Amino acid sequence: MIQLNIQNETSRLRSVILGTAQSNGPVPKIEDCYDPKSIEHIKAGTYPKEEDMIIEMEAVAAVFKKYDVTVYRPEVIKDCNQIFSRDIAFVIEDKIIRANILPNREKEIEAIRYVWEQIAPENRIILPEECHAEGGDVMPWNDYIFVGTYSGDDYPDYITARTNMDAVIAIQELFPHKTVKSFELRKSNTDPKENALHLDCCFQPIGTNKAILHKNGFLIEREYQWLVDFFGKDNVFEITKEEMYNMNSNVFSISEEVIISEKNFTRLNTWLREQGFTVEEVPYAEIAKQEGLLRCSTLPLIRD
Repeated sequence: MIQLNIQNETSRLRSVILGTAQSNGPVPKIEDCYDPKSIEHIKAGTYPKEEDMIIEMEAVAAVFKKYDVTVYRPEVIKDCNQIFSRDIAFVIEDKIIRANILPNREKEIEAIRYVWEQIAPENRIILPEECHAEGGDVMPWNDYIFVGTYSGDDYPDYITARTNMDAVIAIQELFPHKTVKSFELRKSNTDPKENALHLDCCFQPIGTNKAILHKNGFLIEREYQWLVDFFGKDNVFEITKEEMYNMNSNVFSISEEVIISEKNFTRLNTWLREQGFTVEEVPYAEIAKQEGLLRCSTLPLIRD
């Protein structure tokens, strides 16, 4: 059996599900895309190639091996994008919560059933149907659970709105001893520079007390300000609109000292090293074209 344990985003990682780019399928049709960035690359003829994405994901797998992390991979489904394992489930404490994701992604969940079945049944949670939640919007942070959401009446119009208030309430009920803090995110189906697909596209805690933030990803300034005050201005690395578009906040922590980051994130990586972090740089620019990066393609199961 797998004994899950996730209290926060940065404790030492022991076990993780890493997505796969194998048999990723042909370039999707524009009408089948889930986000504006993929559409942009399809139109430009720069949509990522499967072989390039496989190389990028293997680079991450190699870093996990170096740090002695147990890695599970989804079973490969022919012609299916299975890169973003964070979307399909997430772990808080000893519970795995299956995400209610876009209906045409159901089979991605089947591909990790062999992991799901190694978890005690009482710790496998399936939210009620009206609760929409994806792992990119959910961040356990010790006594808090941070959740990105969108509560506008036009929620159904946004394929980029992935987590609703029903899910926020359900998570609070599951973890009554935690403070669930929700943040309204800016959504756009058409402009990737004005769209925070998930909370981890504009915010991520790192180390023990620091954070990467992008102000424009938040719809309500005081919610953004709450995070600045919570971490302290000197502990926050504020990324630009261009850096958010390139997914600079979507790095991934192996521990409080070690962060996997994209090799082109020069300004961020320099700052991280100045703060004393070890930065494991990997190529991930092709995967980033689908509006997801390192945190999106990993589903942590056990941290110390």
